[in-house]
Amino acid sequence: MAKTKRIITILLRLLAFGATLSATVVMVTSHDSAEVLNLKFTADYNNSPSFKYYVIAEAIASVYGLVTLFLSSKSLVDRLIVILDVVIAMLLTSSISAALAVAEIGKRGNSHAGWLPICDQVPKFCDHVTGALIAGFAAAILYLVLNLYSLHVVLAPLCPAKP
Repeated sequence: MAKTKRIITILLRLLAFGATLSATVVMVTSHDSAEVLNLKFTADYNNSPSFKYYVIAEAIASVYGLVTLFLSSKSLVDRLIVILDVVIAMLLTSSISAALAVAEIGKRGNSHAGWLPICDQVPKFCDHVTGALIAGFAAAILYLVLNLYSLHVVLAPLCPAKP
């Protein structure tokens, strides 16, 4: 039974690591350029503080996920890992929210502020951002499932079932 729990935890951590790593790589490689009215402009994740925050948060989650894969399940840091899993899930959620807000403005614009949509001019950039956000959502969902499962595993011995 303990081995099954460990395998499920490792599988969830591997999937979360893969999602955060792919979100980071896809966002970092997102760039495109266009020429409008003889003016050339470049769209890059570095142009937006929200996208920078997203990349940093996903990279932190990737490193954390890799480190936790190598920690022993019987170590004394299990409860600390559960707490850090919650922190990482919240970090991912906040970074996705920030990046999604900027991506929405890039896709639809904002007529009240006079901001025009840019995705028609730089579709490659917008496609990369969309892919990175999808991978980020997958990572956040995986961390939510991992949090619920870890809480169940860690707290189950403290609350024995009645016979």
